[in-house]
Amino acid sequence: MNVNKVIIVGRLTRDPEIRTTGSGQTVATLGMATNNYWTDKSGQRQEKTEFHTVVLWGRLAEIAGQYLTKGAEAFVEGRLQTRAYTGKDGVERKTTEIVGESMQLGSRSQQGQGSGGYAARQEGSARPAAASSAAAGAGAAQMPKEEDIPTINLDDEREDIKIEDVPF
Repeated sequence: MNVNKVIIVGRLTRDPEIRTTGSGQTVATLGMATNNYWTDKSGQRQEKTEFHTVVLWGRLAEIAGQYLTKGAEAFVEGRLQTRAYTGKDGVERKTTEIVGESMQLGSRSQQGQGSGGYAARQEGSARPAAASSAAAGAGAAQMPKEEDIPTINLDDEREDIKIEDVPF
């Protein structure tokens, strides 16, 4: 059995870089940082930060470009992929990236307000997520199936939304 699965919850180190391929496919590249904390043998609290490159495709890339900014928290689930490329200096290099297959937007940057977010899958669906990414990650297995979650599509509704129309 082979498994290639990555789950990270971290903050963006820069605004997403959005581009379009020659065939019209949208691609977003995110720089993310995750922290690890521990106490060493002498009782001192230690911290190590890891930096990751995340690549999102299609509608997921568009959502990232629209809602994510530097400092925003994100939960990304995907797979590791290593690829080779030739640098501007002509030297061949390799890089390992996380290819995102689903994403949840966490709280905005520390200067921003609110802690709500949205979940998105590669197919392009978006739905309200838990108030914190940690809670969202822990409760992901207990979430109802996507089709069981009531949603409101504001693009389809052109008239005013009444409070009695809201399903929750």
